[in-house]
Amino acid sequence: MYIGRTHGMWAVSDYRLHALVHTDRAPGGEEAAMTPIELVLVVVVLVLAMVVLGAVVVGARVLRRIVDSTARHHVGAVPGAADEVAGEPVTVGASAGGSVGGTAGGSVGGTVSGSVVGAGSAGAALSPGAGDSAGSGVGDTDASSGSSASDGAHAGPQAVVTPGDSTSNATAAAAEVPAARVAVDRPSGAEHRPERTDVHEQVRAPQLTPDRLAAEERTLAALRAAAEDANAAVDEARAAAAAARTEAAAAKAEAGAARAEARRILAEARSESEAVLERAHRQSEHEAEQARAAAKRAGERELAQLTAVAREQTQDAERRQRRLDERERLLAEEAERLAERDRRISAAELDMSSRETTLTSRELSIAEAEEEKRRELERIAALTADAAKQELIETIEAQAKREAAILVRDIEHDARSTAEQRARHVVVDAIQRVASEQTAESVVSVLHLPSDEMKGRIIGREGRNIRAFESVTGVNLIIDDTPEAVLLSCFDPVRREIGRLTLEKLVLDGRIHPHRIEEVFDLARHEVERLCGRAAEDALVEVGITDLHPELVALVGRLRYRTSYGQNVLKHLLETAHIAGIMAAELGLDRQLIKRSAFLHDIGKALTHEVEGSHALIGADVARKYGEADDVVHAIEAHHNEVLPQTIEAVLTQASDACSGGRPGARRESLEAYVKRLERIEEIAATKTGVEKVFAMQAGREIRVMVRPEDVDDIGAAVLARDVAKQVEEELTYPGQIRVTVVRESRVTEIAR
Repeated sequence: MYIGRTHGMWAVSDYRLHALVHTDRAPGGEEAAMTPIELVLVVVVLVLAMVVLGAVVVGARVLRRIVDSTARHHVGAVPGAADEVAGEPVTVGASAGGSVGGTAGGSVGGTVSGSVVGAGSAGAALSPGAGDSAGSGVGDTDASSGSSASDGAHAGPQAVVTPGDSTSNATAAAAEVPAARVAVDRPSGAEHRPERTDVHEQVRAPQLTPDRLAAEERTLAALRAAAEDANAAVDEARAAAAAARTEAAAAKAEAGAARAEARRILAEARSESEAVLERAHRQSEHEAEQARAAAKRAGERELAQLTAVAREQTQDAERRQRRLDERERLLAEEAERLAERDRRISAAELDMSSRETTLTSRELSIAEAEEEKRRELERIAALTADAAKQELIETIEAQAKREAAILVRDIEHDARSTAEQRARHVVVDAIQRVASEQTAESVVSVLHLPSDEMKGRIIGREGRNIRAFESVTGVNLIIDDTPEAVLLSCFDPVRREIGRLTLEKLVLDGRIHPHRIEEVFDLARHEVERLCGRAAEDALVEVGITDLHPELVALVGRLRYRTSYGQNVLKHLLETAHIAGIMAAELGLDRQLIKRSAFLHDIGKALTHEVEGSHALIGADVARKYGEADDVVHAIEAHHNEVLPQTIEAVLTQASDACSGGRPGARRESLEAYVKRLERIEEIAATKTGVEKVFAMQAGREIRVMVRPEDVDDIGAAVLARDVAKQVEEELTYPGQIRVTVVRESRVTEIAR
C-alpha cells in the first residue's frame, strides 16, 4: 500500500479513494473555505483508509514471517537426501510460491516453498518406468501463473512460482506434490505402464547387478524417507497456505468493506452535493425567471409610457401643425387684404394730391377773403383780432366749467347710488347663500350613566378617583342628585371634550382607579387630536384649499373647539370664506385668493394663549412663517385695523368677517367675557416659577395650581398661593371670592418584576 500527499491531495493508490483536501482561490485571490459536509467526508475517508491499511500491513507481515520460516526449514532438508546413482543426478526439489496481497495502495507478498520429489533415470533399474512415474505430474505448469518447468540436465522437474503469482498458483503447486509422492511410494516390484522409450531400457538393462541392485534399494529407501519428510513439509506448507488464504480473504473482505463504506460515503456526499446544486440551480432559474418577468413587465410599462408620450407628442405636433397652417392661411389672407389696401391707398393718395392742389388754391382765396373780412370787422367793431379772441376764450371757458360741474355732480350721484345698491346686493346675496348655524358653545357637558351605582365607582374610596380625574384632566366633575348623569364643567372646550371622552371610556370599561384614569386620558387626548385633524381636512376640502402647510392645518384643527363670543371659530372661518368667495365672484376678482385670506384671518386665535399679542398680528406672523402670499398676510393683519388696509383682499376680508360675526345670534358677549376672565386667572398662576399645571375650577371660584415638588417646597407653596391671590385681587373684577389651592405632590413608582 502506498499513501502519498501531492499538492494538497491525499491518495490511497489501490483503494482508489481520493480525499481532495485543497484550497480553491476565488478570482479575486480570496480563499474559499470548504463546507462542513465536505470536511467531515474527507476526515471519515482518511480514518477508514488508515485503519484498513494498518490491518492489512500487520496481517501480511505476520503471514510472510510464518510462511518464510516454514519454507526455509523444509527446503533445506530435502537436498540432503539426494544422491548420485550410477553417475546420474537425483534431484528432489520443488518450489511453490504464492503471494497474498491486496490492492490497498501497496503489495504484500509471501513465498511458500515446498519440496517435490523427482526421480531421474535411476528409477528404471528398480522397475520399468519407475523413475519416469516418479517424475510424472511434476513437470506440469500452471499457464495462468506464468510458472515454467524445464527438462534437460536434470531428470526431475521443478515448479517455480514467482512472488507476483496469486494464491491460486500456490494451491496448484501444492496439488502436484501428492502425485510425486505416490510415484515414489509405489513398490519396486509393481507393474506400471512404460512411459519411456525402449532405448532407455536397452541401455539400463546390462547394469542391474546384485551390488547395484542393493545400492539402488538403499537409495530408494533413502528417497522414500526423504519423500515422507517432503510430504510432511508439504502438508505443513499446505496448512500454512490455507491459513494465509484465510487471512488474505479476511483482509480482502475488510478492504472490500472499507471500499464499500468509502464508496457509500462518497455516493452520499455526491448525491447530497448534486441535490444542493440542483436546488441552487432551480432557485437560480426561478429567480432568473422572476427577474426576466419583472424586466419584461418594466419594459412593457416603459414601452407603454413611451408610446403614450410619443402619441401625445405626435398629437401635439399635429395640433401645432394645424395651428401653423391656419396661421399661414390667415397671414396669406391678411397679406392679400394689405395689398388691396395698398392699392386703395395709392388711388386715394392720387385723389388726395389732386384735391390738395384744389384745396390749396381755395385756401389761398379763402385766406385772402378772411383777411379782407377781418379788416372790415376790425373797422366796424373797433376791436383788434387778439382782443376779440381773448374775449371769446373767456366766454367759452366759463361755459365749460359750468357744464363740467354739472356733469361731475350727476356722475357722483349716479356712482354713489349705484355703488350702494350694488354693494347691498352683493352682501345680501352672499349672506343668503351661506347656511349658518347657531354655534353657541356651553361650558357644561352632561354624561349619561348606565345606573346610579356608577357614581360611587366614579367617586372612589374617599373620593380619590374624582380627585385624580380632576387633577389629570383639569375638568371639574359635578356629581349631584341628577339621576344617571354627571356634569363636566370647564371653560376650555378642548379640555372639556378630553375629559368627557375620558369619563365615557372609563364608564364603559368599568375599571376606574387613578392609574387607569391617566391611561385613558392619554387615549382620549390622542383621539381629540385626531378629530381636530379630521375637522381641519374637512374644512379645507369645503373651501377648496389643497396646498396649505401642515403646521397651518394643525392650527386650523385646534380651532374646532375654540369659540369667539359664543361662535365656533372654525365654523366662523368657513362662513367668512364662503361670503368672501361670493363677493369676489360678484366683483370679478380672484376668488381663490380672497377665500384663502378670509379663511386664515383668525388663525392667530389658535395661539393666543401661547404667544403674546393681538391674534391678527400673531396670525400674520404665522402665515408669513409658513410661506403664505403677501396679500394673504396683509389681509390677516389688517382685518381689525391694526394695520391700515391697502388691498381689495383686505377690505373684502373685513367685510366678510363683519357679515359673519355681526348677524343676529352669532355671538354672545357674556360667554366671551367669562372665558377671558378664566383664561386670565390661569395665566396669572402659570407665570409663577415652579408651576406645572393650572386649572380654573368651579366656574372661576377656585384656582388649583400643580407645582413641581423639586422646585417648590412647602414654604414656597404657601408663598405662591398668597402671591397668586394678591395678583388676582389687583387685576381682575369678579363677584364673590376666589380660592387659590396649591398642590405639591411627590410620587414614586417602582415596578416589581
